[in-house]
Amino acid sequence: MLNLPNFLTLIRILTIPFFLVYLSYHRYGEALIIFIIGGVTDFLDGLTARLMNQQTALGAYLDPIADKLLVITSFIMLGLIDGIPEWLAVVVVSRDILILIGYGIIYFLVEERPPMKPSTIGKWSTMLQLLTLGVSLALLHDETFLDRRLWNVLIAATAVTTVVSGLQYLYRGLVWLQSRAPKITGLG
Repeated sequence: MLNLPNFLTLIRILTIPFFLVYLSYHRYGEALIIFIIGGVTDFLDGLTARLMNQQTALGAYLDPIADKLLVITSFIMLGLIDGIPEWLAVVVVSRDILILIGYGIIYFLVEERPPMKPSTIGKWSTMLQLLTLGVSLALLHDETFLDRRLWNVLIAATAVTTVVSGLQYLYRGLVWLQSRAPKITGLG
């Protein structure tokens, strides 16, 4: 069902190619504006879904997909154009890919969807990743936007929370999988 929250999520997905094109042509101000539009639609789709009681199964799937597409493509592209350290892009993208692969393996083994409730550190990680992306875009647009020492602290905090949240999700997945061990067919 395509309601207002789902429509806003689709807009966020459709902004990604424009964002990437602006980045590839070094139009950092425009890329930052598109990134902000993506963030605003993310906020508004959740708010309208709750306020208008329009939460749907489609929205429950589309929203995290839209978020991950924006974050992963942003980190890859900014890493490639030296907008952020390449190693940070690898850390963020690797964590998300490992979580998705782990989720798929668990589903395959148990034929049951594991719960994917975000943890507090996971929420902090996401917030710092988005802040890092926004600040990096602002720095590409205007190098005087932020002192480099503060930039380095933000990079370090993003890296630490990303790794810690990844380890936490791994631990939670393994605990959940172990609780379902009798259901795993063909093993043992």
